[in-house]
Amino acid sequence: MPHTFFAPDLTPATPTYTLPEDESKHAVRVLRLQEGDAVTLVNGQGGVFGAEVSDASPKRCQLRVVSEEQVPPRSFQVHLAVAPTKNLDRMEWLVEKATEIGVDTLTFLRCARSERRDLKLERLEKIAVSALKQSGQAWLPRLTELTDYARFLPTTAPATTFIAHLEDGERTPLSRVAAAEAGCCILIGPEGDFTPQEIEAAFARGIRPVTLGSSRLRTETAALAAVHTVHVARELAGL
Repeated sequence: MPHTFFAPDLTPATPTYTLPEDESKHAVRVLRLQEGDAVTLVNGQGGVFGAEVSDASPKRCQLRVVSEEQVPPRSFQVHLAVAPTKNLDRMEWLVEKATEIGVDTLTFLRCARSERRDLKLERLEKIAVSALKQSGQAWLPRLTELTDYARFLPTTAPATTFIAHLEDGERTPLSRVAAAEAGCCILIGPEGDFTPQEIEAAFARGIRPVTLGSSRLRTETAALAAVHTVHVARELAGL
């Protein structure tokens, strides 16, 4: 199977592509690619390109594009809004696995009980790119800067936004409502959960509460379970 490289600025009108120096070095010296070898290029915007090595230079490995395919976006959009954990490794794991399964947008929330008050996206974006290449996905998820919960809520569409929380009260299984919508946004709180005030603020906007099951899940586990639940629910519904 051809090796995959990320080429964010590649378009269907581009006949050749030169890998960045770090990727060129990896392709030639580590993967030992030679002239004529086949590779795959993805631009993260649905473009999947077949190419072959035309110049195996470890500083400027040049590729000739020989085929192209535009993969349409999913018929439904998955938006995950999650409060990052204090341990950043757990968020890196979430970004990797959610990208592999298929998520369109990852919004990071700053909530009242959040232990992490700042977040740098550069490493998380690199992890998303790596997961994109590994999993064969064509669309790179959009990662947003850390956003205050109170500022984020008014940007949501209440009819397709759901909040998973641990407070008492009636909640609908996410699997039941996810299949009924063309897309959805799921809110996942911090390690101490959303505050009662944050939950009430969501209810005031018409956002519905959902459950992911009877177990008490870690933040990153709940977030990944939510993404997977949406995909499975829609597959089972034949959507």
